[in-house]
Amino acid sequence: MSAFEYAPAPESRSIVNLQSSYGLFIDGEFVDGDDRRKTISPATEEVLAEVTWAGTADVDRAVKAARRAYTKVWGPMPGAERAKYLFRIARIIAERSRELAVLESLNNGKPIKESRDVDVPLASAHFFYYAGWADKLPYAGFGADPRPLGVAGQVIPWNFPLLMLAWKIAPALAAGNTVVLKPAETTPLTALLFAEICQQADLPPGVVNIVTGAGETGAAIVNHPDVDKVAFTGSTEVGRIIARAVAGTSKKVTLELGGKAANIVFEDAAIDQAVEGIVNGIFFNQGHVCCAGSRLLVQESVADQLLESLKRRMATLRVGDPLDKNTDIGAINSAEQLSRIKTLADVGEGEGADRWSPPCQLPDRGFWFAPTIFTGVSQAHRIAREEIFGPVLSVLTFRTPAEAVEKANNTPYGLSAGIWTEKGSRILAIADQLRAGVVWANTFNKFDPTSPFGGYKESGYGREGGRHGLEAYLAQ
Repeated sequence: MSAFEYAPAPESRSIVNLQSSYGLFIDGEFVDGDDRRKTISPATEEVLAEVTWAGTADVDRAVKAARRAYTKVWGPMPGAERAKYLFRIARIIAERSRELAVLESLNNGKPIKESRDVDVPLASAHFFYYAGWADKLPYAGFGADPRPLGVAGQVIPWNFPLLMLAWKIAPALAAGNTVVLKPAETTPLTALLFAEICQQADLPPGVVNIVTGAGETGAAIVNHPDVDKVAFTGSTEVGRIIARAVAGTSKKVTLELGGKAANIVFEDAAIDQAVEGIVNGIFFNQGHVCCAGSRLLVQESVADQLLESLKRRMATLRVGDPLDKNTDIGAINSAEQLSRIKTLADVGEGEGADRWSPPCQLPDRGFWFAPTIFTGVSQAHRIAREEIFGPVLSVLTFRTPAEAVEKANNTPYGLSAGIWTEKGSRILAIADQLRAGVVWANTFNKFDPTSPFGGYKESGYGREGGRHGLEAYLAQ
């Protein structure tokens, strides 16, 4: 079966008013800085804008602004009043959803249908959800009189720029903290648009501060002596650096790091349903997902049938312009990430695994990688052990449920897993044995602001989302 031919259906860029340059958002205002860098579209490599990279002095200004706002305004403010601001931000995000979705796809490379239907609605929902908690903190289960920590320093990744911002900022503000946040260096634009939304919502100056930059800027936030709480989402390597930096201090820290999730398909699973879950699990957002189902464990008796169906489905995936509403797989976020994906894919091939990709025409400009699966993979292969963070799936087989659990848990990570079976008792039994923070049953990559998310082992510690997400921002 060949892919349907779709006429191009590009989303207009005209709704986004891109500025030629952006400053830092400190104390409620945009301020200029000396160091400016270009941010690009990974799909076309065109320059979108110049963005200021914050130095140590800029971070210090932001932290001082956050401290003033915490001491004088936001900390003493009744929860019901804080909630009004959060509700207002949630509403404005929803009202400006098309603008945010287009800008996210431009700067990140993800398909517009994902930005439009997943990222932006979930970001609004997180602010709406935590607004409801702001005046109910004594009933959250963390003590009768929970108090905010103070100033939260937050560093977020490039794979879900706006959504990760919402995961971090919404619970921090609901709990009464103020924030200094650094977006990823390759995807700063929706965070800067969020700064405009804070102004539009009349959020008191200094409650939210956005400082753009690279690793040095993030390190300045983490190491600042007046930051009370550090929250980081990103690579395990950087997470280790942050853990060492805060060790021995009074700073509270949460880390949401890498993953190498197992998607386990049993012989009684609905094959077509499982194939859709496998595709969503690894090719959603080009595989730029920490909880991606990058290891497929399929029971031997149905392995050939499932692989045939999977390859047939992959042949229908459309790779191309992220702003086209028909696109399934967009651009890889950066040249650096593309190089890592290519390197590990080549390693997998060199180690003897069988590589397959559907025929697809990749654009001439930008950063692209075809959806790829490897069969004949063993636990010893690097592609089965290391996080690739791209549209690459490693397929392994198993015979018994015990073997499936053993292989699934044979990883230093522990962020997520998936189970596909018609037996409810098997779902419960297997889920109880998997060392993963989130286990999906007959689905994958489903998120809700009311549900906690986080991992074990090298996938980090602490939880974000749900009632549990408040705990990291409260002193009990």
